[in-house]
Amino acid sequence: MHPQLTALQGLDELDRLLAASDERPLLLFKHSHTCGVSAEALDELVSHLDGKPANVDYAMVTVQTHRDVSNAVTEKLGIRHETPQALLIRDGRVVWSASHFRVTATAVVDAIKAQS
Repeated sequence: MHPQLTALQGLDELDRLLAASDERPLLLFKHSHTCGVSAEALDELVSHLDGKPANVDYAMVTVQTHRDVSNAVTEKLGIRHETPQALLIRDGRVVWSASHFRVTATAVVDAIKAQS
């Protein structure tokens, strides 16, 4: 896993990052380790991270191993569950989202720039 990408393993970590999104945006990636499309989307996210990204926190939840966290994301943010799914969160709300083949390095960069 990329060093800038935090693996969310608990609800307390999720709550902390959502609260911190008041100060610094959060890009949350929901990943399925059994889905080829999700693997491609993760590669796109890592490509973005390798390009020296903006001042954003990055986190990932793997739905098979941390279902409670994945479900909490859906409930707390009022979004429909999809994998792969990228969510840009600011002030505790989703300001941009993409799923499946729409999760690209370029789309992430554009979304972050639009929120700056």
